[in-house]
Amino acid sequence: MSEHLPEGILPCQSIDDLIATGALTAVTAFDADQVQPASLDLRLGARAWRIRASFLPRPGRTVADRMADVAMHELDLTRGAVLEKGCVYIAEVQERLALPRGVSARANPKSSTGRVDVFVRLLTDHQPAFDDVAEGYTGPCYIEIAPQTFSILVRSGTRLNQLRLKRGAPPKLATRSVGVDLSDGIAGFRARRHAGVVDMDKVDGHDPHNFWEPLVPNRGELLLDPGEFYILASKEAVEIPVLEAAEMTPIDPSVGEFRVHYAGFFDPGFGTAEAGGVGSRGVLEVRSHETPFLLEDGQVVARLIYEPLTAKPSRLYGEGGSHYQRQGLKLSKHFRDWGV
Repeated sequence: MSEHLPEGILPCQSIDDLIATGALTAVTAFDADQVQPASLDLRLGARAWRIRASFLPRPGRTVADRMADVAMHELDLTRGAVLEKGCVYIAEVQERLALPRGVSARANPKSSTGRVDVFVRLLTDHQPAFDDVAEGYTGPCYIEIAPQTFSILVRSGTRLNQLRLKRGAPPKLATRSVGVDLSDGIAGFRARRHAGVVDMDKVDGHDPHNFWEPLVPNRGELLLDPGEFYILASKEAVEIPVLEAAEMTPIDPSVGEFRVHYAGFFDPGFGTAEAGGVGSRGVLEVRSHETPFLLEDGQVVARLIYEPLTAKPSRLYGEGGSHYQRQGLKLSKHFRDWGV
């Protein structure tokens, strides 16, 4: 890698350059809005498979090799398909990678995916870890999809996760604790267990009352029941500077037996005055584990880890419109506002 090239997460204009030079290709033409300020949305391909068990390909083996051992039946995503909750699937991704030397990648579920409790992880050939793409990787990508609470309708072109591309190994800039807001009024939502299907491409197309029940804390406390899924909000406003990006990581198990935030990537400009997002909160996807857990207002539940970009992105998060800029407590874009 040339020494004069800065290390960090690549901004949108650098991702555009990778597309122009053929380092990022796709089965169909890239969508106009597919490149985000510091990430690339990935789209489902034509086929998916119901599998009997999750897996990793291990060095020397491809995802397709391992699929023969675990696939149960194939689904045609060009016609749309319902992925049932409690089942695990592997889907093709339309995008293919030929990363330059010194460039690696990491995937995260999109925020809208995490907010409906769909567990999504990226797989690449020969890589014995989910979501991480090795430096210089050339080959296809696949997505493991495991709906936890709602069955979902997807089709070829549906975007469930996003890819960040990184040059080198830049140091982490800072770590910030995130507390939960359990003040007066509706402070969260709990998913209904036997709701209908969520169409992942349908914006404002579902009545939230059919899928969620509102939660009002008792004296600033909320009891998490094992196995239930909750949407909560951060106590603090979140701001991602224009030369940085951030990942929200799950809480250390030593301070709580619950999992927070499946979709952990924040683009530069989220919550900033420059992008019109002052006061934006982080929305928290929360699931308790084996035991009930009592949350208190302001309790630390997650951490934000900031990383540098190689350059200021030519467009910031929220410019031109966004579902989540300036958000407070908010369900995913698939649902109409609670009071509508």
